[in-house]
Parts: sequence; structure tokens; C-alpha cells
Amino acid sequence: MANSIVGTTIYLTKGDTFKRTLTLKNRATGETYIPVEGDSIRFAAKKKYADETCLIYKDIPIDTMLLHLEPEDTKNLSKGDYVYDIQLTYANGDIDTFIDRAKLTLTEEVE
Repeated sequence: MANSIVGTTIYLTKGDTFKRTLTLKNRATGETYIPVEGDSIRFAAKKKYADETCLIYKDIPIDTMLLHLEPEDTKNLSKGDYVYDIQLTYANGDIDTFIDRAKLTLTEEVE
């Protein structure tokens, strides 16, 4: 099940490309939230939550909502489990971490 999202777990062969379009839902109403000018969205991954340094940090364009991990983002990482979250910062400065405590599982590539 390589290169897929199951729940909030991403399974990816290290060094592969990963692309998924995100949808934001208002937790109170269930309606889709369409980002507006001034909003920003980012993906951040670490080995453990306690680590200070992000290993992968990607801005997600609000016009496409496309999370795009490129081969160079993961090819030098060790296989195994990582943690990630995705955060929306509204134009007014409010922050909503709408995907939290999620897992990125990198599998080894056959060479």
C-alpha cells in the first residue's frame, strides 16, 4: 500500500513522489473551508514530536491545496515511522492544526 493515505497515516517508499489534494472541513459545521488570500497552510514532519528540527517542511499552496512531497524530501531519511501535522494559519493570525498526531511511514526502496 505504498504512496497512500489511510486515515492520517501516509505510507511512502522513501525517495518516491507523493501528491495529494487536501480538503479542509469546518469541524463545527462539516462544510468545506475554502482558503482565502492571506491564509497559509504548511506540512511539517519530524522523527518524534519532541525533536526541535523538522525533517520535512512544505508550504501547501492555497490555490491548489496540493501536498507535494518530492523525492529529495525523503530519499536520505531512514525507513521507519515519523510524525507530522498540517496547520492552517488564517489571514487574521488564528491557527488551526487540522491534522495532528499523524504518522508518515517510510518504507525501503529496492535498489
